[in-house]
Amino acid sequence: MKKAIIGLFATLFTLLTLAAVGAYWGYSTLQAYGEQPIKITASQELDIKRGTTFSQFIAVLESEKLIDEGWKLKWLVRLKPELANIRSGLYDVTPKDTVNSLLDKVISGREKSFGVTLLEGQTVKEWRQVLDLQPRLTQQDQVFIQVLRENGDDSGLPEGKFFPDTYHYRAGSSEKALLNKSYLKMQAELDKAWQSRQKDLPLKSAYELLILASIIEKETGKASERPWIAAVFVNRLRKGMRLQTDPTVIYGMGDRYEGNITRKDLRETTAFNTYRINGLPPTPIAAPSLAAIQAAAHPADVDYIYFVSRNDGSHVFSRTLNEHNRAVNKYQRNR
Repeated sequence: MKKAIIGLFATLFTLLTLAAVGAYWGYSTLQAYGEQPIKITASQELDIKRGTTFSQFIAVLESEKLIDEGWKLKWLVRLKPELANIRSGLYDVTPKDTVNSLLDKVISGREKSFGVTLLEGQTVKEWRQVLDLQPRLTQQDQVFIQVLRENGDDSGLPEGKFFPDTYHYRAGSSEKALLNKSYLKMQAELDKAWQSRQKDLPLKSAYELLILASIIEKETGKASERPWIAAVFVNRLRKGMRLQTDPTVIYGMGDRYEGNITRKDLRETTAFNTYRINGLPPTPIAAPSLAAIQAAAHPADVDYIYFVSRNDGSHVFSRTLNEHNRAVNKYQRNR
């Protein structure tokens, strides 16, 4: 009887030992599987639809040839049930990813991020062309006008009212959400600049500050000159002189502009031709940078009323017409 009991315990011990060894081997195998690299040589997108189960997720990984031996992943999730909490979305899978790191992305919802840069000095029309080329961004008709209306602006004039910057979004995001951020940021920065502006500026509103900033932006080739260029335009406004700035002429020409301005263009009366109109044009002519806005709010303390390009991005500034004409002859007429 004792021998039978001892034999039974020995058998049980052996079976338990084998089970323990087997469990350890299985656990180690599954752990090693989690550290295996994803089987790709170049980054690719992984789109997980809403409502995808973990079994369907494994099937997608296998069909995309990102993993093999998907059965191991099924056993791994039994050991770690939290791995089943995958989130829908578009994910970026890279050659550096392992099975574990991919699971971590999908569980934490770290979706692929896209970026679009809306440049200072460009118009709404130019931004529209940039947005049209963006992947995975939901487009909308008249989106700039929509954003204005939803923020209480019924003017229908979006030019210059959106802040130039790089904006990040996820697949399926809307243009309206992206541009709403841009609009709110511009309004915040403009209000800040207007509230802290230099005293006695010849400007009636923050919108006029924005218009002036857009002209400064288009005239600036060298960043350090912005306050001086701002001073020239502010001094002209104070003296009742016309601004006579070419970028306003170009903007007023619209699609007719083909790279050159003629004397006829300078004589043409448009709402934006500051050779023909007094004061500022009716709207901004581009999206100004924060630096241009700050320059408009804080122009340099100089008495220049003219400037001309040196053709290298910098300008010669003058106090009198005679000085200006000499600079024009030297740098523009080569005399």
